[in-house]
Amino acid sequence: MISGILAGILWAIETLILGMALKMVPFVSSAQAIILAPFVSTFIHDLFAGIIASIINGVKKESKELVVALKSKSGKYLIMASIIGGPIGMSGYVLSVSNMGPSIGAVASAIYPAIGAVLAYIFLKEKISWYRWIFLIISLLGVYGLSYSPDININNFWLGFLGTLMCSFGWGIEAVIITKYIKNVKNEVALQIRLCTSAIIYGLIIIPLLKAWPFTISIISNNPELILIIGFAGLFACLSYFFFYDALRQIGAAKAMALDVTYCAWDVIFSIIFLHERSLLNPLSISCVIIVLVFGILAACDYKELFKKRNKLNN
Repeated sequence: MISGILAGILWAIETLILGMALKMVPFVSSAQAIILAPFVSTFIHDLFAGIIASIINGVKKESKELVVALKSKSGKYLIMASIIGGPIGMSGYVLSVSNMGPSIGAVASAIYPAIGAVLAYIFLKEKISWYRWIFLIISLLGVYGLSYSPDININNFWLGFLGTLMCSFGWGIEAVIITKYIKNVKNEVALQIRLCTSAIIYGLIIIPLLKAWPFTISIISNNPELILIIGFAGLFACLSYFFFYDALRQIGAAKAMALDVTYCAWDVIFSIIFLHERSLLNPLSISCVIIVLVFGILAACDYKELFKKRNKLNN
């Protein structure tokens, strides 16, 4: 559970840093730049995170483990999960936000633990008690409340709805596949596969389809400060994924996702502390932060298991 909470905290820091990068001049200089910014920043972000993961594994001499994993059944499924959760899931999130607004986009990211929990129950036989379902739903309502805005401007409902499905199912399916197959692969190796696969798919397919390579090259070659910030975000993403994978391995998909989604609450807390976002100090935001953190943790607790362990210790 500590790994799951750390994954959420680190992803909130990553989100904060990447948000700062997206507000910098190169990404807001034109209408085209604003449209391409999420895709290009994600590509650069995953590229740097993948390089960091590769360097760490190189220093730890895990190269042979990577080759063995890529040749194995588990490695191939991890690559598939990386494509489903990375380019497909993230592109869906961008579609949802751009066509239905950030508050609906928050729903997309909030729904994925529920979908993942259902899939974990079906395919991984993870039993979820009725009270944990209630705690999870309350937590996800809190996530929605954190990003709710009455000014919803829907540009294209069906395209936005497609994006929501891609995002929520993509991230949920990814977590279930990883939970099933990561037991045969080290966390560090699985992390390198995830990040490098995402960067490769973005670089070879998504960026060319968007005709965004000239913009991407311009960003990389002319903005060293911006690239450093995105790279720093990639470092925190790398750490977040590591702890998320550790949580998936130890407590399963449903519990790990309930803890991971608390990043929405940590993001608000860090925005208030480090960015002095005083506008977030309102009753709705504070209430939702408490709801997400408390009920997210409660949704990951298996009380029957805790009581069993307690009784064994007492006996």
